[in-house]
Amino acid sequence: MSRTRTQTPQTAEPTWARPEDQEWADTVTVRLVLDEEAPAGFADEILAEARQLVEEAGQPALDVLGDPVAYARTVAAERVSEEYRARIDTRGMRPGERITASFGSLGFVWFAFFGMYWIQDGLWVGVSPSAVAGVGGIVAAASLGCVAFATRAAGRLRGMWWFLAGAAGALVAGIALATVLSEERLFRVPAPVLMLVGAAWAVGAFLLPDAAIDRWFRPARPDGGLDDRRWLARLDGLLRGRHGMKAGEARGHVREARQHLAAAPRDGSAEDVFGDVEIYALRLSEGPLRQQRVTRQKFYGALTSAVIFGVLTVDRLLDPQERFSGWVACSVGAFGCAAWGAVSEWRALRKQRR
Repeated sequence: MSRTRTQTPQTAEPTWARPEDQEWADTVTVRLVLDEEAPAGFADEILAEARQLVEEAGQPALDVLGDPVAYARTVAAERVSEEYRARIDTRGMRPGERITASFGSLGFVWFAFFGMYWIQDGLWVGVSPSAVAGVGGIVAAASLGCVAFATRAAGRLRGMWWFLAGAAGALVAGIALATVLSEERLFRVPAPVLMLVGAAWAVGAFLLPDAAIDRWFRPARPDGGLDDRRWLARLDGLLRGRHGMKAGEARGHVREARQHLAAAPRDGSAEDVFGDVEIYALRLSEGPLRQQRVTRQKFYGALTSAVIFGVLTVDRLLDPQERFSGWVACSVGAFGCAAWGAVSEWRALRKQRR
């Protein structure tokens, strides 16, 4: 008795499987995340809708939906709300996300540092009072610095300066204690154990609740709303901190708002006239100069990193015992990456200004 083999009909390959369509989708995703600062999950939602349209049309995505960069810009402008965009900074992050990313990066640096120590200097790490003070001061300063920049992204410039002052104080105190305390070794710790500490730090940072941290950085709102003085001060902080405006440009907008309030009939507060201060600050920050502010901040960050790694490289090169170590190679590599980033951002900034 013969057995009949059922033939499964061959279906057409999904339109999205075309290489050119996948490239189109990848471009849309990158533009939404990097340029349009879309919220988490937004790109997946947009691509699912786009794929359905492309499959129904049976044509390439470029023919159906057009240029991917223009498409990303259009859907972001139409569907990402002002309320969301008003609460993110020039890097597309809320203060809570900045804290998470910054502290996660610190944990990774700790992990990589002791991994390099294990390779270069051996398994065991000696612990002395001097080393504890020095490392503690550096970690405290870096942590306070991360909080300072998150505070700046929240538009609270006075708080930022307090945290930066605390970071400077912690660093100076750590260095001072390291110079006066004993360098006698108390005990030794395996480098992998310290690497695990860094890994746990990084994982713990990414488990922090972003929404709860955002509330810590949000100024308290009086029951009757912000009075004009607080509203204008908040506007200045948001423009300079969250949206990266230069101080003169931000103060010009604040001055115009104050003059408008003085000239208008006093039938309401600044909040009644201009609306929510965060949304108003967003509207003032948008326009052709916004991308220049983003690029300028990236340039300053890369330049600062290049200076720091440059100083570390020179310091190690001047030490005969460190001159040919792996630490020098790491410093040189980090300096090269930072310097190249600074040059690239400078070129982009000049191009945008033309």
